[in-house]
Amino acid sequence: MFIVVASQQSAAAAYVSEFQHEGIPSIGLFSDEFKTWLDDSSKTKFQDARGFLIDEGEVPLTFARTIREHTPAPIIAFSETRSLEKTLELLTAGIDDVVRRPIHVKEILARSEAIWRRHRESQPDQSTDPLKVFFNGQDAEVNGQPLTLPRRELNILEYFVRNRGRSVSKAQVFRAVYQDCQADVSETVVEGHISKLRKKLRMRLGYDPIISKRFEGYTYLG
Repeated sequence: MFIVVASQQSAAAAYVSEFQHEGIPSIGLFSDEFKTWLDDSSKTKFQDARGFLIDEGEVPLTFARTIREHTPAPIIAFSETRSLEKTLELLTAGIDDVVRRPIHVKEILARSEAIWRRHRESQPDQSTDPLKVFFNGQDAEVNGQPLTLPRRELNILEYFVRNRGRSVSKAQVFRAVYQDCQADVSETVVEGHISKLRKKLRMRLGYDPIISKRFEGYTYLG
């Protein structure tokens, strides 16, 4: 999920619509709403975050620090004008990237994935993992060979890999993969996708990298 924070409702709504058109769930918030969202004691919501897109005029410098305490998800600031002084201030405060409007949501997603990629490459033991996920729509690979998956299964696999070692619920997987506005789609559809995904992974890896526990959810161990 992308979280969009903007001072104008029209700007937030436009980005939310564009993200959802690309199949990426998102929500739009005003600054005060976002502060409440950050202060919410339920920290599991950070597991759903694919990235943050924040109007630079709505970015208290404490936002980035608070976000980074809970997730490595990219934080991208946007503005109508470019100011070197403001850009340096934001980058120093922990914002990952600063972009100028108008900018296509596909470029935002590409910049976000580049930030995720640098984060993953900085983690140990990534090169020894037989399963590789690229987070850009490209087929995953098992021992260098393509693992072709339907889009929903690939999105679920990406979500599991991002949350490696952490237990995630069916509801969290659903929110991460399906648009919030699709009220006609039941959460139970996730179970079928995960079952098919696990079967394919077992066939290719020789073991199931995803464990499930009743009342706890799913955990990807890799």
